[in-house]
Formats: sequence, C-alpha cells, structure tokens
Amino acid sequence: MSLATVTWIAGPVLHATRQGPFSLRESVRVGPQALLGEVVRIQDTSIVVQVYEDTTGLRPGIEVRGDGQPLSIRLGPGLLGHIFDGLLRPLSGADTKFVQPGMRPAAVARRHFEAAVQAGDVLAPGAIFGTAGDAGNAAGRTQHCLVPPACGGIVESVVPPGEQADDATVCVLRSGDGADAVRHALAMSQLWAVRSPRPVARRLPPLAPLVTGQRILDGLFPVARGGKAAIPGGFGTGKTVLLEALAKGCNADVIVYLGCGERGNEMAGVLEEFPTLTDPRSGRPLMERTVIIANTSNMPVAAREASIYCAITVAEYFRDQGLHVALMADSTSRWAEALREVSGRFGELPGEGGYPAYLSSRLADFYERAALVQTLGGATGSVTVMGAISPPSGDFSEPVTSHTKRYVKAFWALDVKRAQARFYPAIHPLQSYAEDARDFAPWWAEQGNGQWLTLRRRFLTLLDEQAQLERMARIIGKDALPARQQLTLLCAELVNEAFLRQSAFSEIDRVCSPARQAAMMKLLGRFIDLAEAALSAGAAPERFAALPCLRALQRMGEDIGDDQLPRFAELEARLEREFAPLTAAPGSASQEAGDETHG
Repeated sequence: MSLATVTWIAGPVLHATRQGPFSLRESVRVGPQALLGEVVRIQDTSIVVQVYEDTTGLRPGIEVRGDGQPLSIRLGPGLLGHIFDGLLRPLSGADTKFVQPGMRPAAVARRHFEAAVQAGDVLAPGAIFGTAGDAGNAAGRTQHCLVPPACGGIVESVVPPGEQADDATVCVLRSGDGADAVRHALAMSQLWAVRSPRPVARRLPPLAPLVTGQRILDGLFPVARGGKAAIPGGFGTGKTVLLEALAKGCNADVIVYLGCGERGNEMAGVLEEFPTLTDPRSGRPLMERTVIIANTSNMPVAAREASIYCAITVAEYFRDQGLHVALMADSTSRWAEALREVSGRFGELPGEGGYPAYLSSRLADFYERAALVQTLGGATGSVTVMGAISPPSGDFSEPVTSHTKRYVKAFWALDVKRAQARFYPAIHPLQSYAEDARDFAPWWAEQGNGQWLTLRRRFLTLLDEQAQLERMARIIGKDALPARQQLTLLCAELVNEAFLRQSAFSEIDRVCSPARQAAMMKLLGRFIDLAEAALSAGAAPERFAALPCLRALQRMGEDIGDDQLPRFAELEARLEREFAPLTAAPGSASQEAGDETHG
C-alpha cells in the first residue's frame, strides 16, 4: 500500500508528498476517517488528490493511503429498487440514517443464486453464468450474473442453488493449462472503474425510438433507443418534472435517475414519490426496475463530479444483461459547475464562462457512453441518456448548452413563455430538433401510422407559419388577415391544444401510447385536409371554429384512453359529417342547407 503525507489543503483538493508509487486516477483513503479520494495529478514527489467528502477538520501531516486500484463501484443484484448517493453509498434501508464520513457501501446481503452453467462449460467474457434474486422472494427482482469482461475460460466449479453473499465466490473459471493456468473467482457482484466504459462486441445503428409517452417528443422530436437527448431550460420551465414523467412513462426496462446537484426538496419529492408508483407494464412497484442516485446541492461538490460517472456505469451494467436502460441526469449544468469549482482549486486556467478547457471532452466522454449495442454475451441492450441543462437566464449560447448540442441527436428546448402560460410540457417546437427522426418512419409504419413523417413535417410547418403570422396579427388583428392565414392560425392552435399539450395530472393523458398518438395525428391531419377543402369551396374560417367537433378534438387526449381506440374512428366519422355541408360545391342543396343551419 502506497502512503503519502498531506502538505496543503484547499476545500476538496489536497497536495501530499508521497512515499511510494501512486497511479493516476487511483482511489485513496485520507486521514483517520478514511475519506474517499482520487489521485488527479502526479508531480515528481507529490500528488494532488480530489476528495469526494467533506474535508472539514483535515490538516497537514495526516496520511493518504492508496487502494491500488481506480475509483470503482460494486455492481450487482443489490442495485435495483434502492437509493444511493453520488458515490453509490446507500441512502435507503433499515440500517441507513445518514452518510457518515468515510462510509463504505452497504453491508453485503445474501441472495438466492442459481447457476446457469455446469463444470466443464466454456464461458466467454460477458457470458451469463447464473441468476440472482432476493432471498425468499425473487419475483420481479431476478437478475443475471455476468462473467467480468476481462475473464473467460472453463468452469472448474460452481456452487449449488441457494443463498450466497453478494461477494462470495459462486463460480471458478480456469483459463490456460498446466503451469500457465489462471483461476478466476466469480461472485454475483463485481467491481468496475467508473471512468472506464464497459466493453461491448459492437455498436448497432438505432432503428427504433425510445417511447417516452409524451406526444410532443414521440410525435415530433423522438430520441433513439440508445440515443442522446438534451433538455435545456431556464428556472421554472419544468425540467425536473419532465424527467420524472419520462422516468415513469418510458418503455425502458431499467430506469437510472440521477439527481446531480439539485435542490434537496426536489430530490426529497422524487424519493418520496417513486416508491409509491406502480409500473403500468407489470403492475408491480416501479422501484423494482429503478435505481436512484441522489447528490444534492449541499453534498460535497467533488462527489457531484463523480456521480455522473457512477450513474452511467450502473446503466452500462444493466445494458450488458441485455436490457434497455434510460438514464435521466438532472442536471449536467450542476455537474459542470462542480468541474469549474474544483478546476479553480487546482489552479487551472479557466476557459469560456470560467469552465475548464476540458469541459467539452468531459461532456463527450459522458454522452458517448450511450449506445445501442450487441453485448459481449451476444444480447442486445442499450443506454439512452437524457440530460437536463440549466443555462443561466435561459441563455442557450452558454458553454454547457452549446457544447452539449455537438454530442446529442435530440434537443428538447424548454421555453419560459410557454411555462408561464401553463403550457406543459413547455417544449418549444421551433427551437427543438431530432436528427434521427427520418430513420423512425418504418417503425411508425409498423405501429399503424405510415403517414407519420408527412404529418410531422406538416405540423412543424404549421407551427412555423403560426409564429410568423402571430407577429402580424398583433399589429393588424386576426380578423384582418386573409382567410387562408386565419385557417393556418386555427389549425396550428388545434395542434398545440389537442396534441402538444399533455396533462401530467390526468390519469388518462399522463402517458400516451404510440397507437393513440398515431390515431390523434391522423385525426388532426384529416381535420386540416377537410378545412382546406372547405376553404377552397368558399366556406369562411369562422364556420370551422364554430363546429361542435372542434371541442371534441381539443379534448380527445383526456377523453379517449388507450383502451378506447375505436372512439377515434367514431370521432373521425363525426368530423366528416360536420364538414360535409362546408365542403360541398357552392350553390348545391347541401351547401344551402348548411348555410341555413349556421345562419
């Protein structure tokens, strides 16, 4: 074990004179409380250490002990359903009340292990050698046990089914023969360095979106399963609420929710609400497929920098089991602020906005770990990253937002004015984009919406024209606009109210399935077609706004649930009936009857 003696301390950064070799990024323990730290710089006979805990009370002269390995966390069956701090130490459980200085991970638990191999089998790196579940009741919590990526060989022995400790040896592999034979002891859990991406067999092109249940995202700005999305927005625009809605409603197998530097009351709400939620897919508690990592703003700032790597490493571990994982990071701005503060302690020259010059590369390291992959074991898994950004004063040109845009394919810009108007989700449709949208047209065709790409383009064009016409309407009034422009405003407003607005408080509308989204898009597209036909036939836009079906269209999101899809066909038939008098040729009997009805 390498030793060093502290000579200088400034907040979470200390300098120490070393007696023995240290490695860059090596995990260390500082002082009598064994505070966790990491070597970030080696200079001749001294080292610079970043401490991830409160350094109050430390003084020059205390010892620093090296662990001989990089900063690592233990990955295993004890993660799902639990809440951890930024260093993956438990914040939940009967024996957990506070995070004490130098606290280690939770005591090793016992779980039911059942082997999937037998002596003599050949296992490759990343292969499944067994399953682990909660002792006594593994329902809904059974997980695969994986061979670590650096191991592989012939199964020499394996324990019979039964309860075992997480870190107990349950399988022994032998690689090589004779004097060169090497034996690997496998447990249900494994250690992994958080800053090192877990290896995969190959990356796969994204062909399907991650279904979020939010219409404005799935319908207009989808993110690929295994893709990357950014959610920038000023204070009060609903970033945290949107991420929570995505965590509750997306179709991922595992949710990793990271609260990075957020206010304690917001995280308290998450911690209180999530354990009470029911998974709509299985009917079991949602926490059974959720990992929450909470690093609030009053926790040590250096631990905030490490928390984002812990979260993505946990997500990769479940990806390697052949699962689809969604990681919500709230927010990367707070993480960047931690980088800036610690960089200042190091005495590094500041870059744009005071952030360190390596901000861009750190963001790239994080976002590029999202992917749809073929795992070493041959399964298909993915990590989808959705990171919130809190730009000061809502300025999207600031460094964190501008650098993040280089690495993400979906950009969901939250708008202060829409939020102030109580329009949620407050995503601005003209500032947002999705680069992969065109690739998802075949997937939407399989969901019964072969017109999706055409309708998406049509809706976005309407919203763009609305923004231009509203500036003119404020000057001369809507009634002074030509009839076709009045129709554009009417149709754009209908798209906003009927499709883009979605209530998180509605039992029916809080999550919208792809089938219901497809039906709503096609119905709105049909309304626009009929309205244009009626306008060409000489009908005035005021008559469209007076149609009784318009109110039904505006309310269909909250009135028609996923189990009532045939009602959309009934609403379309009603639409056709009400438009029939308006689309008839001028002077015909039906047109005259329609005029008398509305006279």
